[in-house]
Amino acid sequence: MSDKPLSEQYRLVAKEWVEAHSAASLMEETKSHTVAYRMSLLGNDVPVGRREMEVKASLEYREYVREMVALRKQADLLKVKLEWVRMRFQEWNSAEASKRAEMKL
Repeated sequence: MSDKPLSEQYRLVAKEWVEAHSAASLMEETKSHTVAYRMSLLGNDVPVGRREMEVKASLEYREYVREMVALRKQADLLKVKLEWVRMRFQEWNSAEASKRAEMKL
């Protein structure tokens, strides 16, 4: 556990999550553009279906998808870490409330 306040821990993880989420979203949003661009490189003399199949069967496209999934995984793990920091705060807050209630007795 860190000695930083929970609010600072949350801020730092949130910043990391925003960057990771942005990178994953960019790849997801440009997926169809990437396919279209690579299809255009094959030329118009090849039927569209055939070009699409060749692009999606390529090792380059496979790596693109793998990288996209890896970025989404990283973003998802950071989101879970954010929730963990939030839960730690809620647990701390509840414990403090219990201590205050005990002191009133």
